[in-house]
Amino acid sequence: MTKIAIFDFGAGNLFNLHQSLLRNGAHAVDIVRTLKGLENYNGLILPGVGNFDSAISSIQNDAASLNMAVENAMPILGICLGLEMLFDKSEEGILDGLKLLDGEVLMLPKRKVKVPHIGWNNLRIVNRESNLLKGIPQDSWVYFVHSYHIEPKDQNLIAATADYGSELPVVIERSNLFGTQFHPEKSGKIGAQIMKNFIKFCEKNE
Repeated sequence: MTKIAIFDFGAGNLFNLHQSLLRNGAHAVDIVRTLKGLENYNGLILPGVGNFDSAISSIQNDAASLNMAVENAMPILGICLGLEMLFDKSEEGILDGLKLLDGEVLMLPKRKVKVPHIGWNNLRIVNRESNLLKGIPQDSWVYFVHSYHIEPKDQNLIAATADYGSELPVVIERSNLFGTQFHPEKSGKIGAQIMKNFIKFCEKNE
């Protein structure tokens, strides 16, 4: 039975994400305020709601549990803010990120594009072997709501990009760590397939 935890930063409504996971194959989904007890789950989602510093503050006390989950190869999906938290630091805040991936988070260039970026954009898939993007056609459209973007030090992390003033990394993947800058739970059939792919990957962790 595939059981997934959504960590609640206390900053917004997680109903759509919760329902999307259930619709796309998860047998049970819990919204949790602590990461203690992650061994009872097959996967973890860090959602895309909130502010960088407050989200980091809400998870700092559970850093040991998170690191243990990473070491045990638990599948982890960061969405939007959740993706940004995986890196070293962000221009949105002063606190360190989770430092699970090397790189930083930068504000979108206001001189070049409208900030925040809200709306649909198409994906340029650069890693056709990506587990998260299995079955996703090139140039598929997905839904974004963000003011910041990631800059990974390791370009091999990047599974897909999108053009918004420049070519931005919007899907990353390394072993059991996944991230999307867009919101799959708001991205129609393409987002549903991405959720199914993540859930299928989590099944291996049963």
